Amino acid sequence: MLTSVVIRTHNEERHLDELLTQLGRQRCRRTRLELVLVDSGSTDRTLDIARSHGCRITHIAKEDFTFGRSLNVGCDFASGELLAFVSGHCVPVDDDWLDRLVAPLLDGQADYAYGRQLGHGPTKFSERCHFDKWFPEYSKVPQQDFFCNNANAALTRATWSRYRFDEELTGLEDMFLARRLVADGGKVAYVADAGVYHIHDETWRQVRLRYEREAIALQRIMPEVHFSLLDFLAYYGRALVSDMGAARRAGLMPGKTFEIAAFRLMQYWGTWRGNHEHRKLSASRKHNYFYPRDLEKHAYERPQDRGPAADEGQQRAGQGQELQAPRR
Repeated sequence: MLTSVVIRTHNEERHLDELLTQLGRQRCRRTRLELVLVDSGSTDRTLDIARSHGCRITHIAKEDFTFGRSLNVGCDFASGELLAFVSGHCVPVDDDWLDRLVAPLLDGQADYAYGRQLGHGPTKFSERCHFDKWFPEYSKVPQQDFFCNNANAALTRATWSRYRFDEELTGLEDMFLARRLVADGGKVAYVADAGVYHIHDETWRQVRLRYEREAIALQRIMPEVHFSLLDFLAYYGRALVSDMGAARRAGLMPGKTFEIAAFRLMQYWGTWRGNHEHRKLSASRKHNYFYPRDLEKHAYERPQDRGPAADEGQQRAGQGQELQAPRR
């Protein structure tokens, strides 16, 4: 059975070669591998690196980008009966990552599976603690809730075709699909031994924007969840105590004090802002969320500089639908 690994990219040259090299080393005893790239206007060496590894490439314009829409474009373009997703700044831990990730799907134990994430390189200490909480050492096959994360995940084409990813959410498209799946009796699995190193090298502003847009999305997925200023203060205080205790046990204090305080401040400040943000987003705010690194460049960019809109390689039959901008 063929598994298409779909990778969303925008200027991912820093880690993409390592990711694609490790994907090329997968043993693939239970599945065959296809590499699919969905690029949203990279201006670095991302596309050259992808071509050198034999990726099939399709494109989505920046102004049309959302996380859900880009994955739908990639899944339409892909050929596999199974669809796997990995972030362009993640790297599989070992050569059996793909076989282990799709095993619950092949064995009929789940319809959607996701794997462990581990901090690596410049990933901040508090984010590593966050990964440890949400991606533990033990598997849950299947799990009882609908949490999952598309930085390292896979689902059957039948499941994706039935639900598809929501194209208007500012994030958490994975949890939104999983919630609908579980409500209909489907199953989600967490596979601890299908791990990736997740490399986040973000400014503090980028950290805040990430949690802000995810909190906006969470309001649609779980509208009953509210995050008040008192919650902000309580969670921030608890996180500081927990992270600093972990850093002390690891022999990293007092060197990590500022980093821990700044990360948790951006996390919970962004969460509070997103929880109270109006759901209609302007085009400039949308670009702000998805492309925080190149806002100034985008303001001066000419239309002819935005990159090709045509796909490289043969499109799946029936794709060809015109993408529409999100109604925000």
